[in-house]
Amino acid sequence: MNFKKIAQLTGHNAAIFSVVGGPDERHIFSGAGDGWVAQWDLDNPDLGKLAAKVDTQIFSLCYLKNENRLVVGNMNGGVHWVDLADAANTKNIAHHQKGVYDIQTFGGAVFTAGGEGKITRWLVEESRSIESYHLANQSLRCLDFCEKRNEIAAGGSDNAIYFLDAETLELRQVLRNAHQNSVFSIRYSPDARYLLSGGRDAHLNVWDLDQNFKKIYSQPAHWFTINSIVFHPDGHLFATGSRDKTIKIWDAENFELQKVLEGARDGGHFNSVNKLFWSKHRNLLISASDDRSMILWGMMNDEL
Repeated sequence: MNFKKIAQLTGHNAAIFSVVGGPDERHIFSGAGDGWVAQWDLDNPDLGKLAAKVDTQIFSLCYLKNENRLVVGNMNGGVHWVDLADAANTKNIAHHQKGVYDIQTFGGAVFTAGGEGKITRWLVEESRSIESYHLANQSLRCLDFCEKRNEIAAGGSDNAIYFLDAETLELRQVLRNAHQNSVFSIRYSPDARYLLSGGRDAHLNVWDLDQNFKKIYSQPAHWFTINSIVFHPDGHLFATGSRDKTIKIWDAENFELQKVLEGARDGGHFNSVNKLFWSKHRNLLISASDDRSMILWGMMNDEL
């Protein structure tokens, strides 16, 4: 299995913490510590442009396609609602007490994960919070949604993973001590059978949701924190990105390591890999790093 570095996207002046899909499969948005949101064309990666700017470090992003709006979470707990068609029509709300570490949209609503341990549901039409639940006494670091299970998973700095009903936010299950340290990344498998989790303990864990959340796999997959987990668009592979500066590609069926992408050998990052996004457009894998850049990776057996 061979991956090729297609391009390196530069322009941010600080670490990049978030990457999300844009208005179509060709475009993505990135958010960074410089307070900038940049929009990129994957077919013309040198043509990045400033889409929005906030007054402090950006930790999380969510793009609302139907409204052509961005929801931006900052390091101080602020939630910014940005109208991309009308920059003056931006609403900034000081909501969470600490950082907003993840933002997801599903079921017509937006959900934010905060540094004080709360998950909040937001009404998109009015850009306002409608309910919050205090899940943990430490930060919530990551969220994911499983449509087939109508379920939200949240990972926390208290080492736990929480499972909630996506409609009522009723707590269904808590995996205490899911990791030996903070849970930084979680991802449902496309078939909804497994939840994958990565932590500050550098372990990759796999939980079988059909067997009462049983842990069926655990491995020290990296040297340092696993910051991000993403699946290939067709689901046969997944990738992990880590503070150890590497990206690893895994078989999604047997969880065996297939490939390591690193700085010296592959032209990869020389600082922490903070976020991954696997685009449906040419199956490009995008990695974002503390080195202020993003790299586009293509599989050699795919059409580039």
